[in-house]
Amino acid sequence: MYKLILFPLVLFFFISCADIDEVNIYSSRHYDTDVALYDNFTEQTGIKVNLIEGSSDELIERVRNEGLNSPADILITVDAGRLWRAKEAGILDSYDSERIREVISDQMRDPEGYWIGLSERVRGIVYHLDKVDPADLRGYYELGEPQWEGRLCVRSSNNIYNQSMVASMMESYGAERTEAWARRLVQNFARSPQGGDTDQIRAVAAGLCDVALVNHYYLARLMQSEAEQDQLVASSVAIYFPAADFGGTHVNISGAGITAHSPNRDNAVRFLEYLTTDQAQLLYAVGNNEFPVVEGLLLPEELLLFGSYESDLVNVAMYGENNPDAIRIMDRAGWR
Repeated sequence: MYKLILFPLVLFFFISCADIDEVNIYSSRHYDTDVALYDNFTEQTGIKVNLIEGSSDELIERVRNEGLNSPADILITVDAGRLWRAKEAGILDSYDSERIREVISDQMRDPEGYWIGLSERVRGIVYHLDKVDPADLRGYYELGEPQWEGRLCVRSSNNIYNQSMVASMMESYGAERTEAWARRLVQNFARSPQGGDTDQIRAVAAGLCDVALVNHYYLARLMQSEAEQDQLVASSVAIYFPAADFGGTHVNISGAGITAHSPNRDNAVRFLEYLTTDQAQLLYAVGNNEFPVVEGLLLPEELLLFGSYESDLVNVAMYGENNPDAIRIMDRAGWR
């Protein structure tokens, strides 16, 4: 079983007992799927999972402040850029696992072994079925062309998903071309950036814009919703993933790393290895509509409906390394 403690708390101490086999997890993910994973891990191994939840930035700062006395064994968060921040903050430690090296591609893990991807989050182009011919869609770069003037909805530049996409494009096209693209893209905004990914999908369905940049699972949730309004929205749009000929599809991750002062390091490694098993990977897919980071698995019907995608060739670690420059580019381009 697991123990859930909502973050933040004024005072909290993990009680460690010699006869308790445990692993302490700090996670910014708040999904029932993750609870099922923790329960299943405990059932299979007998290792108790203790859990603290909070935002990524809060948890990174908490582990840093706790220092040598931190009870955390594992940090779980979304977006590779945040994992890079955790590594740069000195709160993660490298480790080596033959199992992980075998099943997770180099692209989806830290080159120095500080963290790994656990699931894939694909940023696609949602379009209105009645207003856009999918044959006119190519890559993210082409969304800066004049034909899309006044037709694009996006989230603000404060959003980490957009920052990571721009950071990825910097790696593919260079900073100068990426900034030129960002300036053109801003000219194509149908409205000032606002709301979350689901809001962008709703805006497309409502005719406020024709295309939008969103992570795929937000559309999956609308497709699975029993609410009539959500069904109307989902039936009005589709999602497109750029092919390799147009730079490929931008893929981000949920991921995890072992903390620098983990008191239960062996259990932490064992837990991360469990999260790369077929069973755990399919739980991410079925429970939260995230694509497995382990290749070759039979996907659930909900994800098969999206079709396949060809990811770009950028190592996700570059999202963090390029993040400061990506933010400056977006700011100079007027992406608010």
